[in-house]
Amino acid sequence: MMNFSDHLRTTTGALKNWAIAQLEDSLAVGVLWLIGLSILHVPLAPMWALIAAVLQIVPHFGPVLGMLGPVITAAIKWTDWQHPLYVLVLYAVIVLIDGLLLQPLIMRRTAKVPIWASLSTPIVLGIIWPFWGVLLAPPLLAVLFAYRARQKKSGSHSTQNRA
Repeated sequence: MMNFSDHLRTTTGALKNWAIAQLEDSLAVGVLWLIGLSILHVPLAPMWALIAAVLQIVPHFGPVLGMLGPVITAAIKWTDWQHPLYVLVLYAVIVLIDGLLLQPLIMRRTAKVPIWASLSTPIVLGIIWPFWGVLLAPPLLAVLFAYRARQKKSGSHSTQNRA
């Protein structure tokens, strides 16, 4: 039987792991932006990559806001439509890599959330509870799977104690 301090420890530990996973994801996205913007020769690439990494923490709007500066910079520097389009394509590639590969792998490693859950749960919760479901799905998953792991661990202890 868990008391309040056990619940608090499990929940804060899970949320700490989720926050670490978010930080790692932001750093990975920042590196992807730096590489891509450097290849495209967008001015101030390190600054834009840093801004994109910081904004990555803000669900939904952050990645879009992180993309605006490089697109506008490319449009001003080259005064054509092709270079801003290249930055938009880079943004799409980063979003795909992050959403389908990086986030699920980082959540699995850091917060012990299975890949299938980190991909499907935000979609399901987003349908049930638009915006908030997608926003809250990752930390809720981290807490849920922390309790699940704790339950499995305590179940194996009670089985060992009976033997």
